[in-house]
Amino acid sequence: MAERVAGPEIERLIQLLAKLPGLGPRSARRAALHLIRKREELLGPLANAMQVAKDRILTCSACGNVDTRDPCTVCADTRRDPAMLVVVETVADLWALERAAALRARYHVLGGTLSPLDGVGPKDINLDSLVTRVSEGEIREIILAVNATVDGQTTAHYITDILSHLDVKITRLAHGVPVGGELDYLDEGTLSAAIRQRTDF
Repeated sequence: MAERVAGPEIERLIQLLAKLPGLGPRSARRAALHLIRKREELLGPLANAMQVAKDRILTCSACGNVDTRDPCTVCADTRRDPAMLVVVETVADLWALERAAALRARYHVLGGTLSPLDGVGPKDINLDSLVTRVSEGEIREIILAVNATVDGQTTAHYITDILSHLDVKITRLAHGVPVGGELDYLDEGTLSAAIRQRTDF
């Protein structure tokens, strides 16, 4: 068994960094050492920014985005088309579509996808509020911008079924999004093309 080479505070920092996506134990150690070497210019400001984020970040009660205000900046933007609603799986997907700047719509973050194998059902994601929003009558088009995975497509079909009694057009992203692909990893050009070429679901 390897001997501990640092105090418990540094070990804790490494363990927490290792929980971040894309960072394993070795990368976390390198990141921790870099932060420690750059204590004044990186570690201190990062710790402060994380504390501010912890204290101030909210989940938007309208769409599920994260921001420091509720409703969020996107929902509060009066230049957006209130008749168009883009349904995404995660906040990361919302941010990816915003980077593409292909449309000025409002969003609805599901917070995941239906996955019977993992025990994730309709009550486990943000579907009830979606039905409520669409039932209010202002929305004319739903764009299903879910990932092209089995769970994403299952979720898209379920949403189509639960909204079928409402007078709303349902479209999906075009095939610019590869099967098995995730929105957060696609470039802005691909996302823009996929939005422009969306088709009826």
